Amino acid sequence: MRILAIDTSCDETAVAVTEDTKVLSNIIWSQASLHAKFGGVMPSLAQRMHEERIDWVVDRAMSNGKCQMSNLDAIAVTIGPGLSIALGVGVDKAKELAKKYNKPLVAVNHLEGHILSPFAETELKISYPCLGLAVSGGNTLLLKINRIGKYETLAQTVDDALGEALDKAARMLGLGYPGGAILEKFARSTSSGQAQKNPYSLPIPIIGHEERKIFTYSGLKTAMYRLVESEKPLTKEKIQNLAACFQNAAFTHLVRVISFVLNHKSYSIKHLLVGGGVSANNELRKRLRKLGKEFEINILFPYTKKLCSDNAAMIGVAAYFHFQKKI
Repeated sequence: MRILAIDTSCDETAVAVTEDTKVLSNIIWSQASLHAKFGGVMPSLAQRMHEERIDWVVDRAMSNGKCQMSNLDAIAVTIGPGLSIALGVGVDKAKELAKKYNKPLVAVNHLEGHILSPFAETELKISYPCLGLAVSGGNTLLLKINRIGKYETLAQTVDDALGEALDKAARMLGLGYPGGAILEKFARSTSSGQAQKNPYSLPIPIIGHEERKIFTYSGLKTAMYRLVESEKPLTKEKIQNLAACFQNAAFTHLVRVISFVLNHKSYSIKHLLVGGGVSANNELRKRLRKLGKEFEINILFPYTKKLCSDNAAMIGVAAYFHFQKKI
């Protein structure tokens, strides 16, 4: 089944052509450099840039995928969650193409796309139920997957998402936007990356109360701000240690909540699917793999880090399962 998929959920205009779970093309035009001077995404600018680029990205995806509109079986598009006026650009384009070429239109949840992204370009043999973890700039969500299309929320963010928190911490340290990947580099570049060697410490959110089964980063961001202010002027060594300290606290919180869920589950789990921009972080991958060994669970990431960030290939794969499972 060949699907043209569109994702304009935030500041990346993404279009892909997929065939079942195979990715024929995956084009992403990023607006990050345009939003950097604002320290975050400007909604009106994002909408305007999507409108200017969407046709070019669609044409490029079709060309790279060596596909004609007549060869498509469906059009898929992200309908949320995301930036509403940005999402609207993709939805309008998908509706226009579906009507013009008489193709079925498939609406896909952005988070479902992230969670199913490990299926892209692979032949996964999954036993259900399994778990799904989305760690992105806008969401932190742990799901029980009874089958594809049948999900139960086990834990979710109540304020700020993990990716957003990492970006804000990077901004506090003067590392620019988007800063999560830069923060990781600074945290990794210091020998003080391990918590016990770091001269700084930050509180672990809800430590000892993981039974609440929530992810929360607003308090950690406030603590980080106060710590950074107390350490100014910042040197490169301070920035490295502060970056490592924040990353450690943020990831420790995430893993502790997941561990609580795994320790108190009443069903057998053999797989955990992980997607979203933060899943590209090597330190987080290491910690999740360690967790997997502890609980004898296979931790599955997208086969390439390009599929971790916002992209349309994951939307095409999710749409394929919608057809297969009639969900």
